[in-house]
Amino acid sequence: MTTLMFILGIVVFAVGLLVSIAWHELGHLSTAKLFGIRVPQYMVGFGPTIWSRRKGETEYGIKAIPLGGYIRMIGMFPPDDQGRVSARSTSPWRGMIEDARSAAFEELQPGDETRMFYTRKPWKRVIVMFAGPFMNLVLAVALFLTVLMGFGIQKETTVVESVSPCVIAQSQHRDTCRKSDPSSPAAQAGMKAGDRIVSFAGKPTRDWNTLSDLIRDSAGKNVAFVVDRDGREVTLHAKIATNQVAKKDAGGNYVDGYVKAGFLGFSPATGVVKQDFGESVTWMTDRVGDAVDSLVALPGKIPALWDAAFGDGPREPDSPMGIVGAARVTGEIATLDIPASQQLAMFVFVLAGFNLSLFLFNMLPLLPLDGGHIAGALWESLRRNLARVLRRPDPGPFDVAKLMPVAYVVAGIFVCFTVLVLIADVVNPVKIS
Repeated sequence: MTTLMFILGIVVFAVGLLVSIAWHELGHLSTAKLFGIRVPQYMVGFGPTIWSRRKGETEYGIKAIPLGGYIRMIGMFPPDDQGRVSARSTSPWRGMIEDARSAAFEELQPGDETRMFYTRKPWKRVIVMFAGPFMNLVLAVALFLTVLMGFGIQKETTVVESVSPCVIAQSQHRDTCRKSDPSSPAAQAGMKAGDRIVSFAGKPTRDWNTLSDLIRDSAGKNVAFVVDRDGREVTLHAKIATNQVAKKDAGGNYVDGYVKAGFLGFSPATGVVKQDFGESVTWMTDRVGDAVDSLVALPGKIPALWDAAFGDGPREPDSPMGIVGAARVTGEIATLDIPASQQLAMFVFVLAGFNLSLFLFNMLPLLPLDGGHIAGALWESLRRNLARVLRRPDPGPFDVAKLMPVAYVVAGIFVCFTVLVLIADVVNPVKIS
């Protein structure tokens, strides 16, 4: 049964992956057609074609390897300086440029002269190339909101899980009380496990961060607080101690270090808490920031990833993970002994994170990524407008094909990194249990 559930989890992820890819390419396709660019192909996957059907001027299909997708637009690159579409050179770098330029004019038909990608104004090309990653961002936001507002996430609550019998500095990393340790304010006040704190010093405490801040700001004060105990409200009184506690950032997240602050002396219970729209937006903003930081830190994680794949190094929880690794994680989720609603929420979270990663990665200003084409269109717009202001001749379209040698290098690095991640995902995968 466990093996069956594991396979089912992988299948669910594979379907979500295909939908995400198709959704991405739909953004490119719809905007390209909106601006009159001819699109001969819309494909989900790579390799041999499993199924395809032609509708109008576009062939729609699914290929065997679900590791990406593409649409093919006519005239991605302009002719060379002599107006030629195809020419040959003995230089391998020049040959790459000419091959890319020639491929952009495949299937050119009469009337396509005004329907080629490069003939569109730069702002239209930016929209076409941005539309794909933007669709992933829209899907990620929709999925995150579904989980945050519909299912909820695990968070600390205002319910008491346990009461500390004494005051211990958190930097000491111990749980056992000594004779010299004073009794905790919570124990002296008569707080019990299961109590839900509804107000503190006359202020309502709807969430843990609010309550935590109120306690920290009340060091040395005598405070009355109200708890819900078995359906009835009980007022308790305590003198808040001053203790060394974990430092928090502005968002309420624990960070390295300790500070002197108020201390009541209890551990909050965790539970699944639904977020409102404002809380969801704040949470997603934080996650985007974390994702950007992870992307920037990616090169620095390669040595540890190599050691995890080919040495005896551990696989860190925040290690880069590919499609195979994500599929294994969803397989593990399906085998967890948790409610089906939580399993579904975790599935959706993984898919949402995958789409957010697709958006950020594709926005890198490097060919052959969408961000590279966007950067080329923006550069063309800048230099043409500058020439207009300076009353100089129009420099014409920016020839992105000249950057294809760089694109091949970038693609080669990406392929090598993908293979490394794949090996690590197979021999030393990230695990959630």
